[in-house]
Amino acid sequence: MGTAAVHLLLLLGLLHAGPGGEGRKGWRRRGPAARERGEAAAAESFPLDFTAVEGNMDSFMAQVKSLAQSLYPCSAQALPHDLRLHLLHNASVTCNDGSPAGYYLKESKGSRRWLLFLEGGWYCFNRENCDSRYETMRRLMSSREWPATRVGTGILSSQPEENPHWWNANMVFIPYCSSDVWSGASSKSEKNEYAFMGALIIQEVIKELVGRGLSTAKVLLLAGSSAGGTGVLLNVDRVAQQLEEMGHHGIQVRGLADSGWFLDNKQYRRTDCIDTITCAPTEAIRRGIRYWNGIVPERCKLQFKEGEEWNCFFGYKIYPTLRCPVFVVQWLFDEAQLTVDNVHLTGQPVQEGQWLYIQNLGRELRNTLKDVTASFAPACLSHEIITRNHWTDIQVKGTSLPRALHCWDRSLHESNRNGKVALKGCPIQLVDSCPWPHCNPSCPTIRDQFTGQEMNVIQFLMHMGFDVQKMAQQQGLEPSKLLGMLSSGT
Repeated sequence: MGTAAVHLLLLLGLLHAGPGGEGRKGWRRRGPAARERGEAAAAESFPLDFTAVEGNMDSFMAQVKSLAQSLYPCSAQALPHDLRLHLLHNASVTCNDGSPAGYYLKESKGSRRWLLFLEGGWYCFNRENCDSRYETMRRLMSSREWPATRVGTGILSSQPEENPHWWNANMVFIPYCSSDVWSGASSKSEKNEYAFMGALIIQEVIKELVGRGLSTAKVLLLAGSSAGGTGVLLNVDRVAQQLEEMGHHGIQVRGLADSGWFLDNKQYRRTDCIDTITCAPTEAIRRGIRYWNGIVPERCKLQFKEGEEWNCFFGYKIYPTLRCPVFVVQWLFDEAQLTVDNVHLTGQPVQEGQWLYIQNLGRELRNTLKDVTASFAPACLSHEIITRNHWTDIQVKGTSLPRALHCWDRSLHESNRNGKVALKGCPIQLVDSCPWPHCNPSCPTIRDQFTGQEMNVIQFLMHMGFDVQKMAQQQGLEPSKLLGMLSSGT
């Protein structure tokens, strides 16, 4: 055994058995969770819990990565394209254009955790805008030009420094090629120019994965961003039911919906329903669900009159009907929401009416999350996060998103199956309270659209036409005090 191997074993040994060190304290703090991890150790290939070294995580990860690469120099070359394409065996379940649907898979032998990710990418709701989508975004309607491999990033990364708690799971990326918010159940025919089979694609992927090891899973996390995030809300209970009907009762199915919690609010300016961008969300989904032959969960469907199933595409309406636990990640000032609400931030100062509308949007979204058990909602102007490589940088009230997800995971493990009780010092309800876009100092960097220069929060707000003097007066503050609060995110 080489020197590097000895160092790695010593480093890991300190975490498990070091007398009196930080590693030891970390393991003690976990209490029941540690016992639970111990029981699963025989089945997991690397049963490490990184909460033990949270204080110096960056340094620890750098040492582990360096040692691992010295032990396995060839592995670094194999990492870039770590998810491989598998087209569905059932050729009748297809993308919009009739080409076979599929999924990308990176197996992690020995792990009993599976992460299935639903890609996003808007939708189309009639022949005209589907034709336009096919001309301009064909990869979202066809598998014919999909690459053989994909890079896993963010929560799909196999690098522990980028993905602290899920790096060793079995990773599945399901490309979006049905344009139906993962809800459709209609095949291509002489009458139908396009197939819309999003819901059926998920079911077929589950069937195939059962034969690849999913049958022995302990946890299945169905995640997704944007239209994929809404797809999680529409399909998570159906996936759980499908696995139960297949005889796999021991798999805990959970959902992670990122940037898919949209509001059916009134647009800032009403426009004619021509395409996805101009059409009000409610009208677009109304038309789409008929065009796709879309299906929604039965429990949600029963809450509304016949013909009003479109309500189930909006998170705050479907969430109370879900049986599976779901973690909601949503920017309070989501760019896609603002787009469909006809608030276009083009780099010109916003009008006072737009500014008030944007602030009200944040308040409305915050209110819809009040009864959500597990959530992470930063006051930022952005869209999607969990597959971004900077997803570990964003914080709400001092807690990062990976940490919040880990706390949620632990709370579910420790017999709180519905996640209603957060562990001490381990929060899972994290919603920013500051009222303006980018008042959270950890928000992603914003650049001036014309100069490309980075902007801090004060520059960004002033660029949007924010009147410091007027806002300070409304808040009963001195302008200098308000600027200080903005800079610190308070």
